[in-house]
Amino acid sequence: MAAVCLAALWGWAADAPAGEGPDRFEFRETHMGSEFKLVVYCNDEALASRAARAAFDRVAGLDATLSDYKVDSELMRLSDRAGGPPVAVSDDLFEVLRRSRELSERTGGAFDVTINPVVKLWRRARRDGTLPPRDRLDEALSRVGWEKLVLDPGARTVRLTLEGMRLDVGGIAKGYASDAALAEVRRLGITRALVAGAGDVVAGDPPPGRDGWTVGIAPLDPARRPGRFLSLSNAAVSTSGDAERYVEIDGVRYSHIVDPRSGLGLTGRSSVTVVAPDGTTSDGLATALSVLGPDRGLALAEEAEGVEALIVSAAGDGDGDRTTVRATGGFGAMLGEGPGASEPGTVPTLGGPEP
Repeated sequence: MAAVCLAALWGWAADAPAGEGPDRFEFRETHMGSEFKLVVYCNDEALASRAARAAFDRVAGLDATLSDYKVDSELMRLSDRAGGPPVAVSDDLFEVLRRSRELSERTGGAFDVTINPVVKLWRRARRDGTLPPRDRLDEALSRVGWEKLVLDPGARTVRLTLEGMRLDVGGIAKGYASDAALAEVRRLGITRALVAGAGDVVAGDPPPGRDGWTVGIAPLDPARRPGRFLSLSNAAVSTSGDAERYVEIDGVRYSHIVDPRSGLGLTGRSSVTVVAPDGTTSDGLATALSVLGPDRGLALAEEAEGVEALIVSAAGDGDGDRTTVRATGGFGAMLGEGPGASEPGTVPTLGGPEP
């Protein structure tokens, strides 16, 4: 499940005065159905371009591995062999599934990459404006369950134990891809860099003269300007929410985020922001915390090393003036000031619609 949406996401920072620091370079390409953005600071334009090419090529390769929309992706080829013997897979696919299964165990199934059969029903529901029939939901749920995903690290094989199982790693793939893209940039010697893939931001060293990359957290109402800003350095942040991706059926608003345990789209409107050491962690946890809700979700975040989280929930009809804000104990320390009026650059905003 893609559980995030993002607006004008850029690693914002004031440019260093001419001749006093590295230059800023920005690049964009579309992959995994979303725009990926890269910002780097270095003194060599050719090197910056080479780093961008390496980063985007890495993301494109991961899309060919992890997509559930491409029938010939490695993920879909594995799904086609559900119910059969173990299948040897690539390092990337195995690592994504390993991280996903660990998160499933920790969350009691609130995060589950075997959710694909149910997600397909809800994609149709959003197109048609009608609820999935209960009997079809029950049948799809019978093919869901992270316990049916069996991994063998020694042989690097995966077995889907039940025929008809299908995988969907959309709730973690873009975070993993953003991590991998930043690793490519670092491999070429550039450390001041930021990668943004949809609602996932992975940051390296901060821009020159600054303590971190300034990232705005959008309120529940996507029309309003951000009121909270993170200062991010060598860390990642992901936001999961339904500001743009939802369907209203018979007066009930259903999120695109589906609870794998019930098979139903979430009905309580919320926005979850997770800061973590890497994008794979922040992306997966943002999805899981959305499903778990504030009490269990924040408790899980408090237990995780290097993780902080913010959950904003709407009351009643979701009016932005009637919200409840809860966070882990250390989240406040990660907040910084917004950009000054005289400073150039586009303010990055997590949680809004794509520009």
